Amino acid sequence: MATPLVVSEVAKSFVMHLRDGLTLPVVSNVTFSVASGECVVLGGPSGIGKSSILKMVYGNYGVDTGQILVEHDGRIVDLATADPRLVIDIRRATLGYVSQFLRTVPRVGTLDIVAEPLLARGVDAEQARARAEELLDMLNLPRDLWTLPPATFSGGEQQRVNIARGFITDHRILLLDEPTASLDATNRGVVVDMIRAKKREGVALLGIFHDEEVREIVADRILDVSAFSPRKAAA
Repeated sequence: MATPLVVSEVAKSFVMHLRDGLTLPVVSNVTFSVASGECVVLGGPSGIGKSSILKMVYGNYGVDTGQILVEHDGRIVDLATADPRLVIDIRRATLGYVSQFLRTVPRVGTLDIVAEPLLARGVDAEQARARAEELLDMLNLPRDLWTLPPATFSGGEQQRVNIARGFITDHRILLLDEPTASLDATNRGVVVDMIRAKKREGVALLGIFHDEEVREIVADRILDVSAFSPRKAAA
């Protein structure tokens, strides 16, 4: 498949079991693709379904109907119907995700947290840690924090750890959920440069950016999610 990510006629709703089974539609007929080296940004008002689309692509949310196609291990896989073990393998090798929230195993040092995705892919431990050091240096995280668990770090420090962990691999597709939300101007600039580097490497990027300045710099195309929403946008 020449195009790394193809989303076709996807629909999602939630059933409110505590409200007599009320069905709440979220999005319908979501159709788009992301090419190699392209950054597509999900746009539109708050509450319109941007995060839901990102979570469906990553496999955190189920899909009512439609297809989410990626090429993995030499074959085309529909993430909408893939079994959980296959989804985990796709995340390991093909589909990366950078969230604005850091969720890690407690009491594990920052350097090991960042290096872990490379270790999971069989990269030598010394090489993985060296690459983790490069990224943490690039993101201006003080070296005296590298051996510490990030649970007590500031929000911006935790986000930089998350970014380093998400960018350390060579996933063909990378999802970005507000990667610059808690960063100062200097580190926002670093992340913009990192995104540009991924684009040059041919990575397909799909993201949400509420920072208009960053969005305008990195986006090759802004996809208005309002077109897929059957609900009114949040005020």
